[in-house]
Amino acid sequence: MPSSPASLATESSVDVELVDITKRFGSVTAVDDVSLRIARGSFYSLLGPSGCGKTTTLRMIAGFEQPTEGEILIAGVPVAGVPPYRRNVNTVFQHYALFPHMDVARNVGYGLRQVGVTKDDEKRRVSEALDLVRLSGYDHRRTWELSGGQQQRVALARALVNRPTVLLLDEPLGALDLKLRKEMQLELKSLQQEVGITFVYVTHDQDEALTMSDVIVVMRDGRIQQQGSPEQLYERPRNRFVAGFIGQSNSIAGRLAVFNAADRMATVETEAGLSLLGRLTDEEATPAVGDPVVVAVRPERLELAHSDASAIPGGTAIPGRIHQGTYLGDQTEYRVDTALGQLVVRRPHHTGAATEDVGPGSTVSVRWRDDANLVLVN
Repeated sequence: MPSSPASLATESSVDVELVDITKRFGSVTAVDDVSLRIARGSFYSLLGPSGCGKTTTLRMIAGFEQPTEGEILIAGVPVAGVPPYRRNVNTVFQHYALFPHMDVARNVGYGLRQVGVTKDDEKRRVSEALDLVRLSGYDHRRTWELSGGQQQRVALARALVNRPTVLLLDEPLGALDLKLRKEMQLELKSLQQEVGITFVYVTHDQDEALTMSDVIVVMRDGRIQQQGSPEQLYERPRNRFVAGFIGQSNSIAGRLAVFNAADRMATVETEAGLSLLGRLTDEEATPAVGDPVVVAVRPERLELAHSDASAIPGGTAIPGRIHQGTYLGDQTEYRVDTALGQLVVRRPHHTGAATEDVGPGSTVSVRWRDDANLVLVN
């Protein structure tokens, strides 16, 4: 697997570095001992539930908040006490804060006028920025005449026109409808690749992070739970929280029966008396036999078969009864009652499977391969 931007970052290619950052508001610790190295030209997403510390982290990079402890460097330069307007970063917020009394061109050129560029230079750079976000010809439109997606592009152009080292984005798509949001995710990623500027993006939407990011940083209670590529976090979540937050997982409780530290393979004895074989995803964990663990299995890794079907070679089969089926367009999601609890199975349509006609009450066999089992110690 190719190295991630985080692993390739050298001292000269790191645009943002957080060193042991802690932020307290009175007795509340919003960010707790966070360290990050964000590689130049990468798209980083800070992902987590409300209150996890992701927006506070972004605001400290921007300069709107100062860390209680630790150090922040931008392009290798410490920025302690440096106000936002003197940091070579720009921020795009969920509410774009466009000036309604100015047309699009003057909104985009606002930052340039603050630093005293000539009118000719402003006109040229505004034109370039609008072309970049596909709004050429909109110079003299009023912002209130634009759609939500167009307003978002104006805010992006305004942030990019000053050529920042880092662009910070705080849930900028949150006010858009679902269809437009999906379209803008792809446009944002394409734009980031075109301009080559480092993007640091805050979101609570896992699909958004998976779609756009080079590196995702999953946060909870002010701490980093795991960081890596979308594929790494989805295929090898370090703990139960990450497995549940990045995608959906079936969680099967059990106890460690056998563990081979050399290949990290574990045998788990479930509460239902079924043994499951899987790989321990946390490379640093050293569990003992008898410790409680969880086996996580993604819904798309499970399949439905006739109730008398045997297990897949190198896998598991367990009988069950369909509790509910939900049509999702390109697939159907089934909830199946089994001895392991209720398992969620997602089956794409038009697979030619022999269980096309299953419905609530149908008896089935749920089957999956051992390599689908992710063994989590916490």
